[in-house]
Amino acid sequence: MPADDRSAPRDSRNDVSGTSRDVVQAGNVSGDIHFHQAAPRGGSDPRPRQLPADVHAFVNRTEELGRLNAVLAGREGGQVVVSVHVVAGTAGAGKTSLILHWAHQVKDRFPDGQLFVNLRGYDPGEPVTAEQALRRFLRALGVAPGEVPQDMDDAAALYRSILADRRMLIVLDNAATAGQVRPLLPGSGGSLVVVTSRNRLAGLAVRDGARRLTLGTLPEPEAVALLRAVTREYRPEDDEESLAQLAGLCARLPLALRIAAERAASHPHLSLDDLIAELRDESVLWDALSTGSDEDAEAVRTVLTWSYRALAGPAARLFRLLGLHPAPEFGLHAAAALADLTLGRTRQLLDDLVGAHLLEQTAPDRFQFHDLLRAYATQQAHAEEGVQQRQDALHRLLEWYLHTATRLRGG
Repeated sequence: MPADDRSAPRDSRNDVSGTSRDVVQAGNVSGDIHFHQAAPRGGSDPRPRQLPADVHAFVNRTEELGRLNAVLAGREGGQVVVSVHVVAGTAGAGKTSLILHWAHQVKDRFPDGQLFVNLRGYDPGEPVTAEQALRRFLRALGVAPGEVPQDMDDAAALYRSILADRRMLIVLDNAATAGQVRPLLPGSGGSLVVVTSRNRLAGLAVRDGARRLTLGTLPEPEAVALLRAVTREYRPEDDEESLAQLAGLCARLPLALRIAAERAASHPHLSLDDLIAELRDESVLWDALSTGSDEDAEAVRTVLTWSYRALAGPAARLFRLLGLHPAPEFGLHAAAALADLTLGRTRQLLDDLVGAHLLEQTAPDRFQFHDLLRAYATQQAHAEEGVQQRQDALHRLLEWYLHTATRLRGG
């Protein structure tokens, strides 16, 4: 479907996606005037569809979904009531899952497409800056890489110009600060920005009129329903009282609940009481390792410890070595280099980790950690792998990256 274009008339220069643009602009410092001549609509205008896949077996959060639906007025092409909406909550509360599920329900209301970026605001490594995200978005909107303004103010102005007459859904996941978000906000038009963060991002409410939805732990009936949804096919006999106890031990956090439910589903012949006792024992073990005092965070770590200790030795070793990788996303070959294993064996172990919800597969032979899981894996690597073992693993990884870069250069 065609979309408005706020760049200049087309010329013969093409970007890698085949879309050409000639951007006319004046001024390269804040305060200068920016001119972005509009191009007519055309069938080749890009309509990005960047939403990740919907969440499997999503249940509950009915009230929160209703509040998000209220952001949109009317059922057929109504105007956006609020242009910025922040979903805030503790780590593991299911913010990203909620937003992705809702976004897939309403994406047809945004005919010009969707933009998505994980800003990695709470990652152990460096977060994605607003400037980096802005450049990605401009390229997705059809601006050739060489025509993206170097000055951030100019780039933001071009971004606002392109979006001015479009109706897009923009999801900014895992933001840490308002400053990380603000350059990515449209200036006008019918687009909607949804931000997820562990921070309240009060500055967006004060300055940009954002509304905020705080996502807490699930009520007990909804937590039990989530456990039941995952375990129903494997343990239909589990009673509500035992499931409620398990939910309580998980602090009713969706991340913890999903990991616990997967553990229960993978051991259908064990009684739920035995699994609950095992989790309680792990809580004692975790106390010796943890210095935190936040009950919700402690519950997540407890479940992570429980799930980690249930892994077979080779899978547990791969899990913690992956915590040494400098980025949260990696491929099969990099994982094999870290663990010094064959590709076939590494793929088997990665499948085990995905099945235990300790790792997410994003594409064929591509994987990534949830930030909590990555931090936990890193901690386990430092606790269980010696200094020389960690150095050897990183050396193998570096050698593989250097070899790959040399091969790609034809050297």
